[in-house]
Amino acid sequence: MSQQTEKKSGCCGNATPAPRKAPSGGCCGSSTAADVGAAKSDCCEESASPEAEGLKEVVRERYGAAARQIAEGQRSSCCGGGKNAELGSNDPICRDLYGASETAGLPDEALLASFGCGNPTALAELSEGETVLDLGSGGGIDVLLSARRVGPSGKAYGVDMTDDMLALANANKEKAGATNVEFLKGSIEQVPLPDASVDVIISNCVINLSPDKSNVLAEAFRVLRPGGRFAVSDMVLERELPPSVRESINLWTGCIAGALVKEDYLQRLRAAGFEDASIETTRTYSQQDARDMAGGGCCCSGPPREALQAMVDSVQSAFIRARKPATG
Repeated sequence: MSQQTEKKSGCCGNATPAPRKAPSGGCCGSSTAADVGAAKSDCCEESASPEAEGLKEVVRERYGAAARQIAEGQRSSCCGGGKNAELGSNDPICRDLYGASETAGLPDEALLASFGCGNPTALAELSEGETVLDLGSGGGIDVLLSARRVGPSGKAYGVDMTDDMLALANANKEKAGATNVEFLKGSIEQVPLPDASVDVIISNCVINLSPDKSNVLAEAFRVLRPGGRFAVSDMVLERELPPSVRESINLWTGCIAGALVKEDYLQRLRAAGFEDASIETTRTYSQQDARDMAGGGCCCSGPPREALQAMVDSVQSAFIRARKPATG
């Protein structure tokens, strides 16, 4: 996508989606969703095509609103984890991703803005002195964790397109006292860094948001140095989802509708030039998980019953790894 769709670390920033055309008293932003299978209110724009409505702007709007609310000290995400777990909801995608020892000393706002589906900083096995780039860095939690791992001789970059998320990330950087961190405004489809400038690419449940995933992977390959590592957490699918899911804006911004079937993801990595591509499933979502996704505040209301059933045992969170060849 030359459309530049991005958010932070991940999937769950639409608990308070701030719809553009919600009628008075509308449903969006409610913390309690309708029963599974219930018809969706028009204010949620569920029936619209993500492309037609401008997915980039919807994502920017929803995650920008989340960042502003977090900065103002309000509950915003459906996932607030770590020591703020009491602020979270039922959503199973982004629950319990980081240990207490990892998040010790991080600003509360960084934890509340963690909307991911994994812990790519642990997956990447970062070493002292490396340069890391987080695609879709949002509130900055994975950049701050990476900065600790690479130490003062290393560097951690984050790229995000949302001004409010960048402001929140920079505030978190200051609170954390991180001196080897830089947040860049840009898109994951057009990364504002030179060729062969980073050792490791991480991302946390963001790539699934882009309608042009092949371009995202090509950009990741471009900015990696020879031998560099691609190590991301993302949502993937065991099988294709029906149109009722794929065309839902709320399920796009909820990290489900835009997820790739696993073999498709691997093929795109290989087409971009990567080698040793692999996918390790970390969780497959059950019937109860699907109910929680529908009823936990991440979506305005539950998807249709048939769409919900299609998600069961297909939607997965995963670690995706690959490597840029060391030569030629």
